[in-house]
Amino acid sequence: MFDFCVVLRHVKNDILTTLYVSIVIHWKIVLRVHVWATVILGKLWLNFIICALLEMSPFVFFSSALWYQSTLLSRPLVVPHKNQEQPYLLTARIHASQALYAGSGSKAASLHWTAERVLSILLLAMGPVAYFNPSPVMDYSLAAALTLHGHWGIGQVLTDYVHGDAKVKMANAGLFLLSTVTFAGLCYFNYNDVGICKAIALLWSK
Repeated sequence: MFDFCVVLRHVKNDILTTLYVSIVIHWKIVLRVHVWATVILGKLWLNFIICALLEMSPFVFFSSALWYQSTLLSRPLVVPHKNQEQPYLLTARIHASQALYAGSGSKAASLHWTAERVLSILLLAMGPVAYFNPSPVMDYSLAAALTLHGHWGIGQVLTDYVHGDAKVKMANAGLFLLSTVTFAGLCYFNYNDVGICKAIALLWSK
């Protein structure tokens, strides 16, 4: 005998089971995408913070230097009584020499600042390229770019906080040694292991 209630019960159970499976699959996909996006954003944000910390010192250094220089130049020059008739000549000479010195120094600083910004942008672009298109050329390019980026960043920190000829020479020698060992280690990792590109892919796949 045909029992319509039993059929409805089976249909109801099938519908509930299908809905439950769909919800579980949907939330697994959403959770996986959310975790993946969170990890990528977290790594990009961490890279941005590290770059900001390493690259903030040139801004502070050059802005403070320019402010200090402008403050010195804006102060009146105190001269002996015998030279009071021609104080503008001394002021003009000081302004001219400072301007020539600042012009050559600011040009080199501007070129260095531009090179740092270009390298930072290249590093941001190299990450996705290394993930989607790994190759030995990209491995060694990343090794060189990361080493140079770290060398410049630590060099700015040493410029700000290390003073004295002997200390500066020792710090620069130590930084050069550290950068050399870092580049050699990354090249060794690229040659004898999976390489930086595959390491990034393995890191993002977890």
